[in-house]
Amino acid sequence: MSAFTKELTRRQTDPAGRRWLFVPYDQLSDQIGPLSREDPAECGIVLVESLWKARRRPYHRQKLAWVLANMRQFALEQAGRGVAVRYVRTEGPYREALESLIGDAGPLRVMCPAERELRLDLEPLVTARALDVLAHEGWLTTTEQFEESQGDGPPWKMDAFYRHVRRQSGLLMEGGKPLGGKFSFDSDNRKPWSGEPPAPEPPRYPADPVKEEVGELIERDFARHPGRLDMATVAATRDDVERAWSWATREALPRFGPYEDAMSVRSRTLFHTLLSPLVNLHRLTPARVVRETAALDIPLPSKEGFVRQVLGWREFIRHVHEVSDGFRAVPGGTPVRPAPGDGGWSRSSGMAWQAGPSPEGFDGGAAPSALGAHEPLPAAFWGQRSGLACLDTVVRDVWEHGYGHHITRLMVLANIATLLAIEPRELTDWFWAAYVDAYDWVVEPNVLAMGTFATGPLATTKPYVSGAAYINRMSDYCSGCRFDPASTCPITPLYWAFLARNRDVLRDLPRMRLPLASEAKRPRERRHADQMTFKHVRAVLGAGRELDEDLQGQS
Repeated sequence: MSAFTKELTRRQTDPAGRRWLFVPYDQLSDQIGPLSREDPAECGIVLVESLWKARRRPYHRQKLAWVLANMRQFALEQAGRGVAVRYVRTEGPYREALESLIGDAGPLRVMCPAERELRLDLEPLVTARALDVLAHEGWLTTTEQFEESQGDGPPWKMDAFYRHVRRQSGLLMEGGKPLGGKFSFDSDNRKPWSGEPPAPEPPRYPADPVKEEVGELIERDFARHPGRLDMATVAATRDDVERAWSWATREALPRFGPYEDAMSVRSRTLFHTLLSPLVNLHRLTPARVVRETAALDIPLPSKEGFVRQVLGWREFIRHVHEVSDGFRAVPGGTPVRPAPGDGGWSRSSGMAWQAGPSPEGFDGGAAPSALGAHEPLPAAFWGQRSGLACLDTVVRDVWEHGYGHHITRLMVLANIATLLAIEPRELTDWFWAAYVDAYDWVVEPNVLAMGTFATGPLATTKPYVSGAAYINRMSDYCSGCRFDPASTCPITPLYWAFLARNRDVLRDLPRMRLPLASEAKRPRERRHADQMTFKHVRAVLGAGRELDEDLQGQS
């Protein structure tokens, strides 16, 4: 008997006469829903470890560790409170595991799952009235608030949503006006980091038998999955979670604002809180982190910047994902992949990814491409060196840790992929597999809408692309690169080639008029060289080779 099973058995109480609640993998909290209100002695919960779900994509080993370790610790915590726990491991989808319990436990309840894939999996049980769906109490805003803020929408606008919910909640407001005189301090929070003040070391967490077993399970059952496994960086117990929150409030948040967009080879995390996997699992509730951050005695730009990420952007993208059905229901329609993609894993590794059979009605996600981008993702995203220090550094960090902050994701990975006309769906699937905090409602809007502009101006006002100057200004990556950001780096001609290639699609976007006008003024020979650089870089990286200095004459 495993240490987890033994300890769960020791803590178990009589399951008779309980009202049962299915708790999805990302609702691991007793601060929301029925568990926050009902007598533990009258409650029972069902938790399901689905090997089918874990093998559906080549998820980073570290992501599997976060989910499995937190599920098991949550089960133990609830059993310790007197809640009856049924912990099920299954080879199949969630619906199959729950069907086998319903005859014995009776109809189950569940708070509405955040992930569309899980909602679809459970739909037959809901239709059969074997599963009663309750409102998800982990969200901070309602559909009504989103709709009120957007007018007739789309296009959907995060700024309008954020201002609306700030006013209604009263958060960081005084006398009906925002503290500091403005809703967003984003323009103040764009400083590069020179090494001072010193960036804190990310926290590490003690080993315990449950965590060790999860690590052994992943090494045994998920050996084909990519990424480095480091259980010491996984916060899973209640003490771990409190340590993570204490570290974030003490070491990260006070200096978060000014440096939130900075990137450095000397600190992968800088002053980012590293809380996203815990918040997305609800081990830390969004309500708590927003409330307690608002009460901290820290500079307002740092406080507002963090609140905007959680109350603003995080809530906004989940509404966009929900109202658009994962971008399947958008004006003009969009293609939908028949099966889940592996983000180029098969092509890079030379081994086919076997996702297993999908239940009826499942698909591989919406695949919009407003810019007509359809190139395969290069092997550089799976660890093959590209010769670009920024890309290679960020990719290395991702496969070592399963994490990178929002600017490395947006302005290095998504930026370079967009400049190279990489297929947005494949990039989305890569993000979904690679990051410990990635779920469909998070990753699809962030990559398809913001990162690649694949949905056009549906939820963002422009493509977030740049040349080498931005990366050089906001990071120290370029100092260790073979290319000079001012003269030889191919990212700058890739940027100009992107503008020229997509001029017809972008010309009506107000925020693109100046960049397009600048591109039009480039001498003909430079514009030709831009296109040649695009073709050359695409071919070299597409062949899995490394770029070298022979680009100097083309940039």
